[in-house]
Amino acid sequence: MTSDIMSDAAAAPRDDAATAARNRLVIALLLVSTFVVFLNETIMSVAIPHLMKDLGVTASAAQWLTTAFLLTMAVVIPVTGFLLQRLHTRPIFALAMGIFSAGTLICAVAPGLELLVVGRVVQATGTAIMMPLLMTTVMTLVPPESRGKTMGNISIVMSVAPAVGPTIGGFILAYLDWRWMFILVLPIALGALALGWARIQNVSTPRYAPLDIFSVIVSALAFGGIVYGLSSLGEGATHDEASPIPSWAPIAVGIVAMAIFVWRQLLLQRQDRALLDLRTFGSRNYTIAVVTMAVAMMSLFGTVILLPIYTQHVLGLDTLQTGLLLLPGGLLMGLLGPTVGRLYDRIGATRLLVPGTIIVSVVLWLLTLVDQTTSVWAVLAGHIAISVGLALMFTPLFTAALSSVPMPLYSHASAILGSIQQVAGAAGVALFVALMTVGTATRAAEGLDPVSALSGGIRMGFLCGALISLFAIGAAFFVRKPAAQPGMSMGH
Repeated sequence: MTSDIMSDAAAAPRDDAATAARNRLVIALLLVSTFVVFLNETIMSVAIPHLMKDLGVTASAAQWLTTAFLLTMAVVIPVTGFLLQRLHTRPIFALAMGIFSAGTLICAVAPGLELLVVGRVVQATGTAIMMPLLMTTVMTLVPPESRGKTMGNISIVMSVAPAVGPTIGGFILAYLDWRWMFILVLPIALGALALGWARIQNVSTPRYAPLDIFSVIVSALAFGGIVYGLSSLGEGATHDEASPIPSWAPIAVGIVAMAIFVWRQLLLQRQDRALLDLRTFGSRNYTIAVVTMAVAMMSLFGTVILLPIYTQHVLGLDTLQTGLLLLPGGLLMGLLGPTVGRLYDRIGATRLLVPGTIIVSVVLWLLTLVDQTTSVWAVLAGHIAISVGLALMFTPLFTAALSSVPMPLYSHASAILGSIQQVAGAAGVALFVALMTVGTATRAAEGLDPVSALSGGIRMGFLCGALISLFAIGAAFFVRKPAAQPGMSMGH
């Protein structure tokens, strides 16, 4: 009997060590794969001026390569809450990477803008599945006291991959055709798929979860209408003829659809059948963190889309120079991620978020002053500074938000956070470009030369971001690090 007890005691640490090693491997593979798919969110941003000339399209049309990607993610992410409950970890990973690889192939062979946008939509569908899969897996496997550090690593994926996308795109465009942005990614995506299929183990327990088709349709109308309406504002400014459909109409449809979607979820969640369970917003901390995250994503993606247009069309830099200009900020954001995560574990959210939001706001206000005479070094310094500010925001916001809800709501909380994050990013891109287009058209009508008119339009876009950033500063004071709840350590 004594020997049996000793054997059991010896086996327990071995089992714990094996489980920990398995968990680390699963999270590492998910991190690498998610980095690959998230890189494509903004890899096209530096190519937009190039594609406008190559394909003969306007800025408002070309920016749909980014907006359609983000919008598709926002529409698909709510459904992933259903998928995560119904499927094991391994098959849902294979589904995500398989769809992403198919979309990458479509983009690589696309002859024009229309099929290229289709390929981006397919890519985004796969990317949308990866995001909640990573977040929910981490929240399930990592104990509360270590989440800040792990979320710091995730912030590399969430913020750095989109930030360095323009740099990589710039390098490729300097030497190769734009299709190589996808040709080079395809074997990496297929390699990640093969490695994940071979090494990822199932760490989730599937259960029955209903799918409300009506909620899926209404959510698509809600998110699609709002972002399409914002894009239409900019598109309409480039045409002399009045559009038969007023630009506010899609926004109105989106707002009405969003109200219906929320009403539907409130009804369904009483029976635990909601597509997105809005009881997550019962946590004040989660709600404030999500709102602040939305502002941060609007600032990040709006800046990422406008800066390449400014540096190439106003300052006269080429795509490679623009990519190099944006590289230091993206790398610094990545290097700071784990450090910020450890600081979050030690000092909490507020003392990181307040300086972070202030830095982002100050840089956006300074960007409202740029013109043809602005030094490239000033732009570089501004981009590095805003990258530091965003690094101080992302990890605390992700960790504080998801740690504020009980375990049964993890998949819903991560899906809601991901949806709002992507809608905010898409809205930021659409709104910044719309205001840039309106401002440019107004100044051109006043007789300014094209470069001066564009410079003024870009300043208008940054002014929008600067005004929005003030709300994030106020909200930052109210985000707290949630206390560890008993029984919330699920490293199984």
